[in-house]
Amino acid sequence: MSRMQIEYRKMTLAEVSQVFALEVITFSEPWSEADLRKAAEDSLYYYAVAMDGEKLCGYAGMIFGGEEGQITNVAVAEYARRQGIGMGLMEHLEEQAKARDCSGLVLEVRESNARAISLYEKCGFSNLGLRPRFYRNPEEGAYIMEKLLTE
Repeated sequence: MSRMQIEYRKMTLAEVSQVFALEVITFSEPWSEADLRKAAEDSLYYYAVAMDGEKLCGYAGMIFGGEEGQITNVAVAEYARRQGIGMGLMEHLEEQAKARDCSGLVLEVRESNARAISLYEKCGFSNLGLRPRFYRNPEEGAYIMEKLLTE
């Protein structure tokens, strides 16, 4: 099997359908394809893709508001997990946030999602507390996590 050659870059409209397909199989309440298309075109959003040639390995999205970036979703295709792609996507989002002079990044994560929590901690995020009943399908609390971006 050949080794993946991952390129991290901004999502284009041409990749929206692949991102949507991964969104649907990853999340219980996925964003719509129309919402993802809007995110690809709106400068307040930044969606990154991890591409192996023409094949989507993962993606991550962020909304810029004030002085922070709000990470909305991070997903890696099952076949591509445990290969550093999630870390690469998070680093790419951080670079974009710094380029926009953001002072920090914030996200919510299901309290049961130990794999994602571990990734975010490795990326330097701190747990600020629990937001009860944040998620539905199934109902569950969310940890609020933050990373300050200082030089």
